[in-house]
Amino acid sequence: MIRADLHVHTCYSGDSRTTPQQAVARCEAVGINCLAVTDHNKIGGALEMQKIAPFKVIVSEEIHTRNGEVIGFFMQEEIPKGLPVGETVRLIKEQGGLVGVPHPFDNLRQSALQRCSLEQMLPQIDIIETFNARVMLGRHNRMAADLAREHGLPASAGSDAHTVNEIGNAYVEMPEFDTPQEFIDALSQGRIVGRISPPWVHVWSSWSRLRKW
Repeated sequence: MIRADLHVHTCYSGDSRTTPQQAVARCEAVGINCLAVTDHNKIGGALEMQKIAPFKVIVSEEIHTRNGEVIGFFMQEEIPKGLPVGETVRLIKEQGGLVGVPHPFDNLRQSALQRCSLEQMLPQIDIIETFNARVMLGRHNRMAADLAREHGLPASAGSDAHTVNEIGNAYVEMPEFDTPQEFIDALSQGRIVGRISPPWVHVWSSWSRLRKW
């Protein structure tokens, strides 16, 4: 079994300063041996980490569509932000990727996928994030878990780390995999482990964004 944190940001995101090297060191310290690097509208951090990590790195991208955010897993090419969600989903699938919805009910974030778009796109969604460690209201994670069960979709979990010490706050304990389909099968057998990150991490993200600006 592996421990997979399936939502992590690096300094390639505008609101994080974590280097790929720092992320790898943190994973080794806390026992995370699979990482989905999901930088905002970028895959460069994931590609860099894939070269240096002694464990599996899933090249991923958290894409800000015109209708809210989706995650593309197993990405080959970067997808630009600002496209309609339907077009973004099509581009993910055309390159053999999987479509995930992060923090689907977190209405404290303006970036969450709009409810009408979520309902419309459900037939094309592969994964629902049912535990996000940065969700401030626990009921939003529970609502996501209910949605995944209702539609028979695999459940993922991630720290949504923007600071290095958040990595590992949430993960899925799951069988090993190689292909996207094996990933789906492994997620279906997975066990989610997680704790909510403290509120100050949101302040740090805002500070990082201002520093970079």
